[in-house]
Amino acid sequence: MKKNTIILLFLSIGLFSLCGKPAKFAKGIVDVGIVAEDLERTVKFYTEAVGLKEIKGFEASAEKATQFGLTDNQPARVRVFVLGDAPGSARLKIMAFPKRPGTKPDQKFIHSTIGISYLTLRVSDMDDALARLKKAKVKTLGATPASLGGKMRITVFHDPDGNFVELIGPVKE
Repeated sequence: MKKNTIILLFLSIGLFSLCGKPAKFAKGIVDVGIVAEDLERTVKFYTEAVGLKEIKGFEASAEKATQFGLTDNQPARVRVFVLGDAPGSARLKIMAFPKRPGTKPDQKFIHSTIGISYLTLRVSDMDDALARLKKAKVKTLGATPASLGGKMRITVFHDPDGNFVELIGPVKE
């Protein structure tokens, strides 16, 4: 009986240690997908106002997108953007479904809807980012840009579909 208890104890410790280990991921970056109401308008916003660089996108047939559990027999044309030229840079995937446009969540505040509520982009030069936003006539939210301490600033705004976007980075001063 004592021997069985000891074996059970060792098995439990072994299983617990397996469950407590973090998963191993291929990249330390998360790609984000956004469904847009107007694909061209949103692409223009993220390239011109935000400064992302478009790279080769991809398509998924209605059959494949349905097989993957992503759509209800809708094809997906995905345009892909990167945050910079660094290898392995995070990617933003933007797509639209004109035949089934979906509904917009309540984006009055980040707490208005359950789920992913905002996109944070780290910029290396907030002054440059603000000039780009001003040129594109993007209205910032609240009292932003605002100081996060030292030269670090945060600027918050909505994209064309009302999604919250925040830029965080230093000013030159």
